[in-house]
Amino acid sequence: MTSAIDGIKPHSAVVTADSQRSVLRRRAPARRLLAGTVLLSLLAGGAMAQEAMVAGNNPLADSVREANARFADVAVAVSEGYAPIPCVSGIEGGAMGVHYVNGDLINDEKIDLTHPEAVMYEPGPDGKMELIAVEYITPKGPAELGGHLFSFTNAPNRYGLPAFYELHVWAWRQNPTGAFADMNPDVSCDVVPMPAK
Repeated sequence: MTSAIDGIKPHSAVVTADSQRSVLRRRAPARRLLAGTVLLSLLAGGAMAQEAMVAGNNPLADSVREANARFADVAVAVSEGYAPIPCVSGIEGGAMGVHYVNGDLINDEKIDLTHPEAVMYEPGPDGKMELIAVEYITPKGPAELGGHLFSFTNAPNRYGLPAFYELHVWAWRQNPTGAFADMNPDVSCDVVPMPAK
């Protein structure tokens, strides 16, 4: 039984196996195009989300990035009294990279946004050091910066330092575990060259 709805008269269709295959063949390219479009938008959205995490989404990280942009050149860190310590890898994966540390800044017990106690770089396969983060360190605590409480590292520790408080700020490299986490799973010490003997 057929009836007209809003002036449209239904018609009966005869569906055969051949006509179903024809419809599926005509729809397959459209489905692939739709799936490709969705996939591209998800990938682009992920890239934009990562970029947003690094720039403009975190007031403290934004302030740190602006105040310390000079350290993009590792020679500037060296000229300001920073010296490298070996690359720091995590026991569960990831790394912190190579820290360039200024001992005088640690010992003064002051926290100054524009003078982090450590500047962190990831070594590249070409030997170039890429600025990825900074670390604020003080032996006096509890300490905070921009409303973020520092973590406590007790002694003895693998750095050979007395107990200290620290806050990492991943201002130049997105960290999936958080902008203030110690280790970054997207950082590696794998290409650090062997020291000359």
